[in-house]
Amino acid sequence: MTEILLHGALGHMGRAVEEMAAEDEAVKIVCGVDAMAASDEQERFPLAFSLSDVNIKADVIVDFSTAAATDELLSYCLEKKLPCVLCTTGLSEEQLERVEEASKQIAILRSANMSLGINLICSLLSEISPLLTSEGFDVEILEKHHARKLDAPSGTALAMAEAVNSSLEKPYDMVMDRSERRQTRPKAEIGISSIRGGTIVGEHDVIFAGEDEIITLSHTASSRRVFARGAIAAAKFLAGKAPGMYSMRDLFS
Repeated sequence: MTEILLHGALGHMGRAVEEMAAEDEAVKIVCGVDAMAASDEQERFPLAFSLSDVNIKADVIVDFSTAAATDELLSYCLEKKLPCVLCTTGLSEEQLERVEEASKQIAILRSANMSLGINLICSLLSEISPLLTSEGFDVEILEKHHARKLDAPSGTALAMAEAVNSSLEKPYDMVMDRSERRQTRPKAEIGISSIRGGTIVGEHDVIFAGEDEIITLSHTASSRRVFARGAIAAAKFLAGKAPGMYSMRDLFS
């Protein structure tokens, strides 16, 4: 059985992971951590206010917290030599560099999106982008999320853009705002647009717009369970792994 320390246990995704873990006999959440924890809160597992209050051993930590908590998280994982499934998005360049450094000492699986479908689309983008861009297709990405999401564009949209760029001889510029310019669209750019509203779980469209035809790769998440399921699969995969940087694609290879 894989024993999980759940970081960000009381958030929407933390609750989804808790729900999915309860349905999986191969995993157990042994402790949760959340800054909103109260001493009298009743949970299926012990709950701590911060990582410094945790004295329970686990096989792996699953993180669905915030970028502000990432530095403490990495310090804790390094101290405990604990593998980490890092699901939080919106990390700074400095934090991303620290994640890379930490992966030299512990196993880290970082993904902007934990769903199988999104990661398969990213694989497809790496394959088809060179052909379509060489034929003159423009690349645009549209992402939609709920009104409470803090970062824009989404980490998934950026990962999709990076999947396109990783396959091109010369990477395209990523453009998030065209409001200040008045010109025709340059060919060598990926436009990324964000919509925030209501309770949209997550929708992503990668649009290849060519001469008289459009190809669109789309993904819609109907509930957070799809991300929670992927996070639990990642936790099972990562427990006991050697230090290094892993991705969701490693689960399917």
